[in-house]
Amino acid sequence: MADASRPQDGRTAGEGTVVLDAKGLRVLAHPVRVQLVGLLRKYGPSTVTRLAERLGVRSGTASYHLHQLGAAGFVEEDVERGNARERWWRAVHRDTELNDRSVTDREPEAALTYLQSVATANTLRIQQTLNEVQTLPEAWRGTFDMSDRPLRLTPEEAGALRREIRAVIARYRPDTPEAAADAPAGAERVSVLTYVLPDLDATPAPEAPPGARRATGPRPS
Repeated sequence: MADASRPQDGRTAGEGTVVLDAKGLRVLAHPVRVQLVGLLRKYGPSTVTRLAERLGVRSGTASYHLHQLGAAGFVEEDVERGNARERWWRAVHRDTELNDRSVTDREPEAALTYLQSVATANTLRIQQTLNEVQTLPEAWRGTFDMSDRPLRLTPEEAGALRREIRAVIARYRPDTPEAAADAPAGAERVSVLTYVLPDLDATPAPEAPPGARRATGPRPS
């Protein structure tokens, strides 16, 4: 979930970002729809046939889900590219945010399905990179990172960590058509996938030795 505040109309927050309300969450609670939106955002406008081939589904299936997404305002027909034989579709937004607890509380099954679909899409993206990492140009091989760093935090510290990570990412050039046009030579698309995963098991924290002080925040640098 994201930190952006929920707008009054319940639809968008910030340029190019859609905030999910209950209706939008139900529409996106399908893995094919999540992947369709992702493909249109990543690669730009496309036809039903090409999208179906990428997903490995029938054209009729892709067309049905695109129309459902279109009715909900997530995608729209690209009339400048379309013709009588085949329609083109494009994404309406660049990002999706789910940040209203009342929405997820009212639609727990839809929220879980949506988040599972996002996790599946991210896992496929990671696997694709792993399959291709040996063929990457030498300059890019050293940029690949897949880390697991367990921490012991309070809920407040975990929230602060999430906001700090987002702030760091925001300092870098986004992957938009406008940014791509002004990017320096050698700039390529890079995906940054972040997870803050609470691991609330029953294992008690180790007891500190007598006289030891427990850490209450970030370690000093």
